[in-house]
Amino acid sequence: MFFYLSKIFWFVVQPLSVVMIVIALGFVAGIAGWRRTAAWVSGTGLAMLLLIGLSPLGLLMMSGLENRIQRPPLPGKVDGIIVLGGSLDTRVAGTRGEPELNDAADRVTEGVALARRFPEARLIFSGGTAAVLFDDISEAGVAGRLMESLGVEPSRIELEDRSRDTFENAVYTRQMAQPKPGEVWLLVTSAFHMPRAVGCFRVAGFDVVPWPVDYRTPAGAAIWRPSAANIRNVEKVHFAIREYIGLAAYWMSGRTDVLLPGA
Repeated sequence: MFFYLSKIFWFVVQPLSVVMIVIALGFVAGIAGWRRTAAWVSGTGLAMLLLIGLSPLGLLMMSGLENRIQRPPLPGKVDGIIVLGGSLDTRVAGTRGEPELNDAADRVTEGVALARRFPEARLIFSGGTAAVLFDDISEAGVAGRLMESLGVEPSRIELEDRSRDTFENAVYTRQMAQPKPGEVWLLVTSAFHMPRAVGCFRVAGFDVVPWPVDYRTPAGAAIWRPSAANIRNVEKVHFAIREYIGLAAYWMSGRTDVLLPGA
């Protein structure tokens, strides 16, 4: 139930949906003859659109997540590598028959690089099917074929394909890994997603070393310079708000033990 409610809720409250709803309400108010209300509501929608499309708001929101957990020194010994899903476009892969990476491709490429650096380490990819309104294929299956094509020995690739969200990633991966005391497991996911992922793995009883990748924001003063491509600014607000909402929902439901998990 949590999975389906989260999908429905996010569809309604994502930034562009909110802007479109506000502008639509302004249009309705205009038709009804409430000119002053229509002007205020439509103006609010336009101001929201300008804010998320032209300002550094998304960069600032995203950097707070990305800087929460820093990448530690690489351990000398690694027993296992966990790569979380979210880096493959399964709708494209399922219809075209070819793996297609998205903006989070670093999750897979870094996982493969780590697997080569630590040839004795286990490699687990965790990601099932998260679709609600249409048929889809498991992300793990696509990732397995991609990793194999990138030179990883097929016998090393372990695929967890039941999980639909981050908490299930943690629970099902722990069941598969059966980590022993003293083992070192690296957790690979996007930097902005790492706080929620670490929180879930802690609640699941799986002690992992965070290895954030897929940074979306620059360091230093460049954080105040939004992209010239407006859609990139909107995208960052989109992902940041989704992550903050996810953190709050996971904390309130007991899937993480603190609101904003850290290292």
